[in-house]
Amino acid sequence: MRTALKQPFKTFFGTLANQYRLDIIEALRKKDMNVTEICTSTHFKQPTVSQNLKRLQHCGFVFMKQNGKQHVFSLNKKTIKPTLELMHSHMSQYCSKIHQEAKQ
Repeated sequence: MRTALKQPFKTFFGTLANQYRLDIIEALRKKDMNVTEICTSTHFKQPTVSQNLKRLQHCGFVFMKQNGKQHVFSLNKKTIKPTLELMHSHMSQYCSKIHQEAKQ
């Protein structure tokens, strides 16, 4: 019998289990950006970026700061950045075949 994921896990991993959000997170790993810069970096349209940023903000994966008229987004450096680094390390060490296929 399958047990349903508890809501916090479902929300956390559900947030990560989306290619748009992962690409936005990867872009923000490099530097803080506004929506236009994220669109340019990811090649996604503005509504797609904005919609996914809302989910990322809701879950605390990214933060938004007002800079004049711009909203600048940054990756949560306290928890999410180290989590992503751990995931990348784990994938390269223990899932090397899958990790190599993903790079291609």
